[in-house]
Amino acid sequence: MKSINKIILIGRLGAKPEGRYTPQGVSVASFSLATNESWTDVDNNVREHTEWHQVVAWNKTADFVTEYLDKGQLVYVEGSIRTRKWTSSKNEDKKITEVIATQVLAMDKK
Repeated sequence: MKSINKIILIGRLGAKPEGRYTPQGVSVASFSLATNESWTDVDNNVREHTEWHQVVAWNKTADFVTEYLDKGQLVYVEGSIRTRKWTSSKNEDKKITEVIATQVLAMDKK
């Protein structure tokens, strides 16, 4: 059976997306996205949790988010989860889990 790696998030941008180009001229953008949840605990207190997601977009999707999206905007993100590992300049092993966006839609105006 084939496996599936798909994620759908609706949240608010933590900052204006940062756009750049690879040495080969490919457009890439990254941004943070906050999703929130709230619930009532057994003592009837309202509890809240915010989860921060690191999102990376490529090509035309990267161009769109860099040009049209801004901090605080509500957005829909669809993509897959990817984990990268590398060794820092201080010879420390680093790891990050990111959402590789295939679709990003603005859900409210700037």
